Amino acid sequence: MDDQIYSSLFSLYSGVRERTQLLVSGFSAEDMTVQTMPDVSPTKWHLAHTTWFWECFILRGHLEGYQEYSAEFNYLFNSYYEQVGARHARPERGFLTRPSAAEVLAYRDHVDAAMERLLSGNHEIDFAQVKALVELGVAHEEQHQELLITDIKHVLSKHPFSPQAWPADTLASSELPELSWHAYEAGLYAFGHEGEGFHFDNEGPRHKHWLEAFALASRPVSNGEYLEFMADGGYSTAPLWLSEGWATVNERGWAAPLYWRQRDGEWFEFTLAGERPVDRSAPVTHLSYFEASAFAEWAGARLPEEREWELAAAKHDPGLCDALVPDRAPHPRSRPDQDGYSQLFGGVWEWTRSAYSAYPRYRPAAGAVGEYNGKFMCGQFVLRGGSCATPPGHARASYRNFFPPGARWQFSGLRLAKDI
Repeated sequence: MDDQIYSSLFSLYSGVRERTQLLVSGFSAEDMTVQTMPDVSPTKWHLAHTTWFWECFILRGHLEGYQEYSAEFNYLFNSYYEQVGARHARPERGFLTRPSAAEVLAYRDHVDAAMERLLSGNHEIDFAQVKALVELGVAHEEQHQELLITDIKHVLSKHPFSPQAWPADTLASSELPELSWHAYEAGLYAFGHEGEGFHFDNEGPRHKHWLEAFALASRPVSNGEYLEFMADGGYSTAPLWLSEGWATVNERGWAAPLYWRQRDGEWFEFTLAGERPVDRSAPVTHLSYFEASAFAEWAGARLPEEREWELAAAKHDPGLCDALVPDRAPHPRSRPDQDGYSQLFGGVWEWTRSAYSAYPRYRPAAGAVGEYNGKFMCGQFVLRGGSCATPPGHARASYRNFFPPGARWQFSGLRLAKDI
């Protein structure tokens, strides 16, 4: 087989690994060890787990004579793959002072060198199978790049002096575009991934689904609009909330989005570039499904179905979203309309009211990699569009993110929909 094909595949691999290293290049060993809640994983764990993924699913089965770095790492850095074996409890990942951050980086070097040997063209391999696994591994590591960003934000938010993770992005918000509505006729439409290019198994199969007539807002809800909801007693008006959401608000004492802080009557928010005044024109972010649903009720609208969102997004270019720059702090900001919509991709993840479940004829892949998505299709809701922290290759109309309704440490916001 042509050496250039192997070289191209290794470039894909090495590119994602280099971006991960750039993300963490300014972090101390102490930064990388802390876990501030069960949903957050330490940076060090992300670095080790993504490395373990390559070792577990590619090197062990496809590189003859491969020697694993440590027999303990399969237990320490397996995330949720039951078929691979027992693993360390997720809420206790921050207890792992050992291996050290330095040893985790040495582990990454060990696996990188082995992957370079595997993709050198000097080994007999099932190239098609390895290629598919490398593409999955790249997408997996990109997902963990996003998680690493949002997790370190939660970690640093606990510091009393609001330290920066990265320097501030110099691009400012534009003026908030006027809200408009785009109407869609009732009909039978096709959904799910089609054509060339990588996609996760939960994005298919392609199928048809009937939609009633609806309208979708031209832009996400802004901080300024959310401040109006708060000022109108949004967090203290029970009829706006789902029952479980109302119980959660009272149990956890929510009165504003995560990372918002009030001083002397003014609202500030913690960002990855430190604390700053709330930008009224920027999309509101770090909301739970419960908060998004309550705002929509207050606004006399609703959250979109995930297929309604996809119908609108399918004709728009994901390349219009802001690129993630690994050495600059990502943060959502207002952007002008393009083709009638603002920030369908890359501003904030947008909650939909669709429960995360399988598409018709969906079947998970065979083996442990089949545990990647399918087994989580219960008790979660779908988000669409990507955020300021999402790697650009994941911004596509069919991409389905999912979280439980109380989660809000991701860059999650909302776009309104309504029946017509």
